[in-house]
Amino acid sequence: MRIRKYFGTDGIRGRVGQLPITPDFILKLGWSLGKVLLRYDSREIIIGKDTRISGYMLESSLGAGLSAAGLSTALTGPIPTPAIAYLTRAFRASAGIVISASHNLFDDNGIKFFSNEGRKLSDEVELAIENEIEQSFTCVDSSILGQTTCISDATRRYIEFCKGTFPSYLTLNPLKIVVDCANGATYHIAPNVLRDLGAKVIAIGVQPNGININKNCGSTDLRLLQSRVIEEKADVGLAYDGDGDRIIMVDHLGHKVDGDQILYLIAREELYRKELKGCVVGTIMSNMGLEIALRELGIPFARSSVGDRYILEMLREKGWRLGAENSGHVILLDKTTTGDGIIAGLQVLAVMLNNNTSLYDLCSGIKLFPQRVINVSCSRNGNPLESIQVQEIQSKAELELKGCGRVLLRKSGTEPLIRIMVEGDNIKQVTFLAQHIAHVIKTIV
Repeated sequence: MRIRKYFGTDGIRGRVGQLPITPDFILKLGWSLGKVLLRYDSREIIIGKDTRISGYMLESSLGAGLSAAGLSTALTGPIPTPAIAYLTRAFRASAGIVISASHNLFDDNGIKFFSNEGRKLSDEVELAIENEIEQSFTCVDSSILGQTTCISDATRRYIEFCKGTFPSYLTLNPLKIVVDCANGATYHIAPNVLRDLGAKVIAIGVQPNGININKNCGSTDLRLLQSRVIEEKADVGLAYDGDGDRIIMVDHLGHKVDGDQILYLIAREELYRKELKGCVVGTIMSNMGLEIALRELGIPFARSSVGDRYILEMLREKGWRLGAENSGHVILLDKTTTGDGIIAGLQVLAVMLNNNTSLYDLCSGIKLFPQRVINVSCSRNGNPLESIQVQEIQSKAELELKGCGRVLLRKSGTEPLIRIMVEGDNIKQVTFLAQHIAHVIKTIV
């Protein structure tokens, strides 16, 4: 299969004002998507966005391109990525589009796509879109141009959908929760979901201004949430990323609970309730401690490539339904079609209530190995991992770990970064090896 030129592991992403995140390219992208979709049907496209200031510009460009191809659009305004997956199904739309760069800062943006089933687009469809981008731009006759409408109740519909995944026999009344919305797309949704279910909610990261999304807050920076949980003597803290498809949690003592631990808690609860179906899926980045903890419970575990799309592919191929990345993408196919931070968090809160146990105590069954992750900037085109020098230093590091750890080097599919992960049973050794590898890669870059 031909290598994709613009699409990464999660749509198209980059720096605003630089190809491909420019108004003219996004106009052509919308037109190309429209041309491909019109081969199958001509229903409207639902478009949502997070709170980045550039979202308004890109939304207009996308809509214009789709209109020129002959497809109409329905706008939701700021809303989480998984909400578009749900609304696309609910409205029987041809596709859903989210304008977001997820956990990146405001000066990046991107375009994510969902099929009419609320799933990520296949590689074949993405390649078809890229092929259309290379064609000459045309415009349909004025009489059949696409039109634009707004979905006025999109937020309320999604709030009710999220609440519907929480057990009807439970209430959040016993819990005091601090929720950090990263000044992103969940800012007007997650606090309301929790309050409607009875929780006492302290909301932070709920004042988006277009440029503060993910800045010193949310799932990528827990410091504010951790201090606030302790200060408020809260039972738990929830942190989402900018577009709401990731969640990281904090227990009442301020300890981080990542996607691996969340996956373990949900899988164990489903096992106890005899509701677990098949294998649990993580990625090559998943902590060895997760694999060991699941093995001790007799729960089979499989690893996919990095990226929630690859977890989804494996789950669907095998008929399984539970998977996650340690970064906080938690996929519950019995609840929804894609990773959803709000819904995943609700399931963990249900586990806490069902067991009348703190998040801290629930996590005692999984012991994570020390893991050091370092990101090194690189060009979007070059790949220093192909260097013999880097391959040699990786092999030496693996020998030093003596079978009690792992070294994983990969190029990010969403940012111009080389991600270095070293894992083992000795934190000093892990840190030293990660820093040494990072130094070598920096000299090559």
